[in-house]
Amino acid sequence: MPDVSPIQLIIVMIIALVVLGPRRLPEMGKSLGKGIREFKQSVSGDDHPSLPAPVPPAETTHQS
Repeated sequence: MPDVSPIQLIIVMIIALVVLGPRRLPEMGKSLGKGIREFKQSVSGDDHPSLPAPVPPAETTHQS
């Protein structure tokens, strides 16, 4: 795997800023983060992690 130095990351960020502009760069970061989050959820199998787990039905006791 190639090594990534801080200088290389700075160069990539400068190129992204020039290409996308200061207005669209935060939007791209937000959408990238959302995509990564959705990918992690799909890999782990969690469809809706924000929803509470379903409660199993209560057992009924029949008294005769």
